[in-house]
Amino acid sequence: MLLAIDIGNSNIVLGGIDGADILFEARLSTDHIKTSDEYAVEIRNLLILNEIDIAGIQDSIISSVVPPVFNAVSTAVVKLTRKQPIVICPGCKTGLNILMDNPSTVGSDLIVDAVAAFHDYPTPLVVIDMGTATTISVVGKGNTYLGGCIMPGVRVSLGALSSTAAQLPGINLAKPQKVIGKNTVDCMRSGIMYGHAAMIDGMVERIEDALGQPLQSVVATGGIAPFIVPLCHRDILIDKNLLLKGLSIIYQNEKRR
Repeated sequence: MLLAIDIGNSNIVLGGIDGADILFEARLSTDHIKTSDEYAVEIRNLLILNEIDIAGIQDSIISSVVPPVFNAVSTAVVKLTRKQPIVICPGCKTGLNILMDNPSTVGSDLIVDAVAAFHDYPTPLVVIDMGTATTISVVGKGNTYLGGCIMPGVRVSLGALSSTAAQLPGINLAKPQKVIGKNTVDCMRSGIMYGHAAMIDGMVERIEDALGQPLQSVVATGGIAPFIVPLCHRDILIDKNLLLKGLSIIYQNEKRR
């Protein structure tokens, strides 16, 4: 089994992959002050919870956009498996032609998402990853990573609104009953959720204008996607396992070097 790990700003996603099958997916909260021992205990407990034998882990692969946490998690994996993980970094065999000013600065999560997307869906396409930030990656024909955009995520926007406006409370992400709210909570929920959906619809339309052709695929992933995508006018496919599939593909590419 391959242990695949993606370290994000809010969550650490772990998955067990056997060939084309994803055996389990689990999440940990990203914590900058946890030690490698603490992460090792938490990862071990999740493996036990999902009935995974640590001895059956043949290899591991890690992507990270949080350098301070990467070292602790990587060391934890070594302590558990006694093997060094493969790390997503510039130079990895992704199969993508990255047309950016400085390709080495592109977040590893964006690259992993894009690899999985062009492997499974027709291009040109966009990948929308909704987490701490909402990111959009554009992949053109010929597996070219053309660029994208980064916007505040839903929870970041909501937190900023609640913390800076004294009379606005914190709210959950329940689906708004209507666009035109009749009380403060409903107005906030409508603005945050329908507003984010409208932003995504608008950005996808503008990307098509910039490309000069329609997109063949629009794929969303990330923990916030199931809350927002149903509110979009655009037909968007949710693929919650995109990151894990991308990590598996890159792992196989690296092993074939």
